[in-house]
Amino acid sequence: MSEPGVNTESGSAVFMSDSPASNFSGYTLARKLVAEFFGTFCLILVGTGAIVVNDVSGGSVTPVGIALCFGFVVLAMILALGDVSGSHINPAVTCGLCAAGRFPIGQVIPYVVSQCAGAIAASSVLRLLFQQHATLGATLPAGSETQAFCFELLLTAILMFTILNVSGRVSAWPQGGPLMVAAAVAAVIAMSALWAGPVCGASLNPARSLAPALLTGTYTSLWLYLVAPVCGALAGVGVWRAVRG
Repeated sequence: MSEPGVNTESGSAVFMSDSPASNFSGYTLARKLVAEFFGTFCLILVGTGAIVVNDVSGGSVTPVGIALCFGFVVLAMILALGDVSGSHINPAVTCGLCAAGRFPIGQVIPYVVSQCAGAIAASSVLRLLFQQHATLGATLPAGSETQAFCFELLLTAILMFTILNVSGRVSAWPQGGPLMVAAAVAAVIAMSALWAGPVCGASLNPARSLAPALLTGTYTSLWLYLVAPVCGALAGVGVWRAVRG
């Protein structure tokens, strides 16, 4: 028996399963991987690009603007690519959906590789555009690693819990269901950046942290941004199971 919001024929967990465009059997794995590559590319280009532009422009984007950039690009990518690949654009989300039984384990590695490749491509573009920038928006803890780890774990758990709940309830909003689902996920991203960005960077996404670290050699505390979001996603799955059964 399939979960709500899952097309078991294609093996994709999606954010917009009730959309008329959601005929997943028409998309090959290769097309899904291209969608994940480009979606993650756009996320990193816009999100970390906002951080870089804020730095080089003397703060013109502002922390609120950075948070909105992350939220808006997630909103756009879910609406644009959700019917193709599910628009995970985050290895932690892919792992969480797999743990929840909403995504085939055999596609996890291809998805994660595509997401990381898209992120690295975006950071490479930013490196070409801003050659003197030291970090390209790399995530670094403002306090202790323990504090940052806890923030990343908790925030990703909230993100995963939200995704699992709203992605299976598109029909709860007869009008504009896909937009409401995308808005809920984007709101969590923007809220996390607004609230926790100054403390831990609010990555919630291993690919988002890995790419600028590789391009700039900024490996300080990188491990926690790779591990904590995955742990948080799995924790979010646990809370979802406790609530939904």
